[in-house]
Amino acid sequence: MKLVACVKQVPDTTEVKVDPKTHTLVRDGVPSILNPYDHYAVEECVRIKEKIGDGSVIVITMGPPQARSALMKCLALGADEAVLISDKAFAGSDTFATAYTLAQAIRKLGSIDMVFCGQQAIDGDTAQVGPEIAQQLGMPQVTYVEKIEIDDKHKLTIHKQTEDGYHILEAKAPLLLALLPPTSFQPGNPPMSRILKAKKKPFNIWDAEKLGGDKSKFGLDGSFTQVIKTYTPPSRGECEIIEKEGKEAAKKLGEILLKHEALIKR
Repeated sequence: MKLVACVKQVPDTTEVKVDPKTHTLVRDGVPSILNPYDHYAVEECVRIKEKIGDGSVIVITMGPPQARSALMKCLALGADEAVLISDKAFAGSDTFATAYTLAQAIRKLGSIDMVFCGQQAIDGDTAQVGPEIAQQLGMPQVTYVEKIEIDDKHKLTIHKQTEDGYHILEAKAPLLLALLPPTSFQPGNPPMSRILKAKKKPFNIWDAEKLGGDKSKFGLDGSFTQVIKTYTPPSRGECEIIEKEGKEAAKKLGEILLKHEALIKR
């Protein structure tokens, strides 16, 4: 069984800076990490492979050369092979162009049974790339997946998170899964022995030429959306903390609300 995990390297900070001219993230001087949602997806992908007892896990990312470190961590987590898609032609990609590029890489790998993605990336939070990859590949998809079980016949039982609880679904490959880590998930760091083994695993770098496909669908040219303006939201003003309990806290809150209502009416 051939499994693919699509991952992303993201800034390890909440203070993201944006280049005012290019409207892209400024990554210089900002530490980067493997997107936590993708970390969970990789761990589940490896677990499924080990449960089946055969097959391989290939991790893919699109990004600058430094994204190699995120892939190396995935290899240390148990993936068998890595592909870095890196070229200036991919710069400025929106979610559609990103999904097209990743889908093209997945096609290049040949017959795939399952694709694993994190539900979203912490730097963009769009949750669009996974479903768009499925659309590009013509593959069924399940999103907001928190738990996956697989039997000896490769039938999947999927726990999909909803606002009211869970939907429990049955499915078979080929399939794309967008995973949402449970609240109990703690991203682990692989031991040194696995880190050393990761350095010996296959690692491929594909530029636009090696990737193939329609080059007009890469980067800014292939993007349906572009960022026109970015700005820091204005301060929301003062806040007041009520250091009381029970009825006293409710009374104090009422006084504050009445005071603000009087100001608004002015």
